[in-house]
Amino acid sequence: MELGTEAPEFNDLLGVDGKKYSLKDFDKPILAVIFSCNHCPYVQAYEERMISIARDYAPKGVQIVAINSNDAKTYPEDDYKYMVERAKNKGFNFPYLRDEEQSVATAYGAVCTPHVFVFDKERKLRYQGRIDDNRDAKSVSSHDLRNALDDLLTGREVRVPRTRPFGCSIKWFRM
Repeated sequence: MELGTEAPEFNDLLGVDGKKYSLKDFDKPILAVIFSCNHCPYVQAYEERMISIARDYAPKGVQIVAINSNDAKTYPEDDYKYMVERAKNKGFNFPYLRDEEQSVATAYGAVCTPHVFVFDKERKLRYQGRIDDNRDAKSVSSHDLRNALDDLLTGREVRVPRTRPFGCSIKWFRM
């Protein structure tokens, strides 16, 4: 997805809270969509950072939402019931949604978990890429998502609007 592109719509994604969500349900000025899952060791390494970012930035007008698009037939640990369990056990403070048909991951061009897309109040893409530069939280030298959010919150253009995401590939349906 090119920078400046409008956020692709999504509708009726089931959240771990039992509610259905659409893009329009998220009305904070900044929206960070993170493609995630349960089984990926990269995502697991980032979960505490995702919780921390949601906690630190929610009062500033940022909404974090995680979307799991993985094929749950091939990767049963990514099934909805395990999403509910993981969100509860980890204390997720952001919506965690199931993209059962993989249509949202396709529309956004997500390639791995985690993969982040940040949109401004007009829902134009302003940042795409990784959360930060190291799976090991103690070795992070570039807080890419936080930097992008800080830039947007201060009215600046995102200084580094695109980084290379890394993690486990999206697990697509096998035809």
